[in-house]
Amino acid sequence: MWKLLVSSLFPLTITSSVLWLLLFLSVVSVAVMIERALFFRANQSRVHDVLDEILKDLTKGDLKSAQARIGHSNGIQARVAAKALESAQFGVDAFHEAKAAALLAERRKMEQRLAILGTLGSNAPFLGLFGTVLGIIKAFHDLSINVEGGPSTVMAGISEALMATATGLFVALPAVVAYNVFQRKIRRIAQESDEITRLMAARLAAREEK
Repeated sequence: MWKLLVSSLFPLTITSSVLWLLLFLSVVSVAVMIERALFFRANQSRVHDVLDEILKDLTKGDLKSAQARIGHSNGIQARVAAKALESAQFGVDAFHEAKAAALLAERRKMEQRLAILGTLGSNAPFLGLFGTVLGIIKAFHDLSINVEGGPSTVMAGISEALMATATGLFVALPAVVAYNVFQRKIRRIAQESDEITRLMAARLAAREEK
């Protein structure tokens, strides 16, 4: 009964099945990396190039000119600043609240599909280890059937099984690196957005005090 159960649960291609699954997950991981890289490249901000002019417009109280300059800029930081500036007429507090809401919305866009990289980075090694454990179980099962094969029977099965662990690490490491790179990029964009809007809020506040 035990031999029949083992034979049905651990067929010859058990490790190969795990390897194919890991290969598929590596393709998914690379696709997410490329898509996110293209997203951040397409959303590079140029608002810093016109920030001095925008601050001058705000000092003069010319909101329309400042909005026009931001409108001609692209990127996440520019969109956050533009959304905040739409509420500037209602006061500095409204400006800050609008900025916070806009930044939350942009952060959701920036973090799309990053959970896939995080999940693969943390779980792919365990999936590979799972394939290795199953492969080792099968190797010892084969040895119990073919005792005359000796250590060579086990070694061949174990060497194949260890490929699953190696492949799991191969999938996980790039995913972890990419996840950390994108998270650092998100933090930098959020900090830049906060810096820009704080400078704008300072000019708005100074204008209100006059």
